[in-house]
Amino acid sequence: MRIEQFKSGHFRQQYQYKSFDPTPINQEWSWDDPRINALLERASRSLGELNAFTLIVPEVDLYLQMHVLKEANLSSRIEGTRTEMDEAVLAEEEILPDRRDDWREVQNYVQAMNEAIASLQTLPLSLRLLKQTHATLMQGVRGERKAPGEFRRSQNWVGGATLTDAAFIPPHHEDLPDLLTDLEAFWHNETIHVPHLIRCALSHYQFETIHPFLDGNGRIGRLLITLYLVSHGLLAKPSLYLSAHLEKHRGAYFDALTRARESHDIGHWCRFFLQAVAETAERGKVTFRKLLDLHQEIDRRMVTLGRRAENGRRLIQRLYRRPVINVAQMVSELGIQYPTANQLIASLVHMGLLEEVTGYQRNRCFRFGPYLNIFQVEH
Repeated sequence: MRIEQFKSGHFRQQYQYKSFDPTPINQEWSWDDPRINALLERASRSLGELNAFTLIVPEVDLYLQMHVLKEANLSSRIEGTRTEMDEAVLAEEEILPDRRDDWREVQNYVQAMNEAIASLQTLPLSLRLLKQTHATLMQGVRGERKAPGEFRRSQNWVGGATLTDAAFIPPHHEDLPDLLTDLEAFWHNETIHVPHLIRCALSHYQFETIHPFLDGNGRIGRLLITLYLVSHGLLAKPSLYLSAHLEKHRGAYFDALTRARESHDIGHWCRFFLQAVAETAERGKVTFRKLLDLHQEIDRRMVTLGRRAENGRRLIQRLYRRPVINVAQMVSELGIQYPTANQLIASLVHMGLLEEVTGYQRNRCFRFGPYLNIFQVEH
């Protein structure tokens, strides 16, 4: 299939509406567009450099937890949640009751991503893995009654209140088995010569077009991108997440998917995707440089704490995992006394590493500002 000759599919009459049947994608792909070649080279280079950072940054898994949290926050935001990063790092009891539904959706995404990445150690990227991931994503949140972990057995739609005014109607549920089998085969077909970043772009487009779940398709489709890159060895660690780029360019993102379906312009979608990978990888490299600088600066400052330096390092290690803490948590988690905890916090506040965020005299919470700020969402 030449990208320039791509035909996206056809509409099929279904009672009172027409559903869209996409063209299967498990085939050879080629193109004449030199822009794709240039973007593919740039994206591949940037992705490789980002991957190298994950191999040299000390204790990189600590930092990747925040990468996953940021991705979860942004991917959920595209679907309408409004949890901020400062909220996402808090425990549930610290979240206002009217904000907890959004908070739980973000936490489910984190759990779903972590479980899926762990599963890749024993399972290939597969429909089975996506169903398991979807079950985790939808547990106990809005949409939990929409068949978590199961492909749909009824028609769904995108936009509009009903099928009659929908912006897009995916394929009929009876057509899902063949389309999903084709998609899964494309991920692992070694008889065709298609670069993995192009396969990843086409896979995301096809997944979103099939829309196989009753709810959560956008989040699973974006999560699929990272799973594909890790499962095929383009990333040693799950360090690339596109949701920041896609949320920032939300209109262009949806327009590119729509343009591929309605105007058969899959080349435009591939260029958009490759640009997103390249820019996101470049930003990821900047983030890792900032983390390395912060890590080195903190090591220098810990020396000035004298006898409290060891507890200071233990506290910082904890804050890399969850960058908000109170005195009671310090006492419990570090096994130290309240006066020691208060003195240590006072020292880190003086250094500018911690800042009090509640404004209370009691039950105060402290934020690891220099670290959390690196991951703050750009509006």
